[in-house]
Amino acid sequence: MATYAIGDVQGCFKPLLSLLENINFNDKTDDLWFAGDLINRGPDSLATLRFIYSLGDKAKVVLGNHDLHLLAVAHGYSNLKKHDTLADILNAPDRDQLLNWLIKQPLCHYDVELNVIMTHAGVPPCWNLEQTITLAEEAHQLLMSNQVDRFFDVMYSNTPEIWHDDLQGFDRYRTIVNYLTRMRFCKSNSTLDFKQTGAAYKGSKSGFSAWFNYPSKLPKDMHVVFGHWASLEGKTHVKNIHALDTGCVWGNALTALRLDDWQRFRSSSTHQNINKRNDL
Repeated sequence: MATYAIGDVQGCFKPLLSLLENINFNDKTDDLWFAGDLINRGPDSLATLRFIYSLGDKAKVVLGNHDLHLLAVAHGYSNLKKHDTLADILNAPDRDQLLNWLIKQPLCHYDVELNVIMTHAGVPPCWNLEQTITLAEEAHQLLMSNQVDRFFDVMYSNTPEIWHDDLQGFDRYRTIVNYLTRMRFCKSNSTLDFKQTGAAYKGSKSGFSAWFNYPSKLPKDMHVVFGHWASLEGKTHVKNIHALDTGCVWGNALTALRLDDWQRFRSSSTHQNINKRNDL
């Protein structure tokens, strides 16, 4: 019995199956955590979504920015972009079943026994554990409410750039979602910078650094698992902070981290990506 956290699959279905074979995944005894961005940019988004859906309770999923983009498109509040590979999902006979399941997935997963928290992009320095869980649940409830269309209509914005406890309405929800699904660089006070997307250890704009380089309000022994940042190549150089997106969709590897002993497993990508990296 083991628990594995897997980085951004992004529609790379064959590498996912190869990775599961590599770890000898047993769907009766093992659990899989998926760190968001299940779909998009890769060649098999529909097959990937169907497979993870079929795992039922054996899969713990958090939403990533590409997953939210799919939902916004499906609700009519965004258009497909040049390099999106979402049409097969949108045209599938079971699209409603898959999308209804997807929108019910949380933005944060916390396991008290493993002492691990997972979000797509990480946890901002300004939030403690209770705040992270509570605020993620606020956004989760919004996505399942009759206000979701109004949120998708205003989701694509970089403001507010910093969290305040007194934020209200869609500014509050958008800030929560941006921290949990789009964050990379920020200031020590958690002011976000969405312009930089490169590797954290190659330098950053004055006043900004990778979110995990600042002191955290989380318990010191807690492990954080996240995806989203392929250019990190799975390295943060910070104890207990585990980056999982190793750029399978860009022709690199798909990574699984066994949470029982922190051993990593990789499966090489089986396709060549010709798209230019371009964050939503």
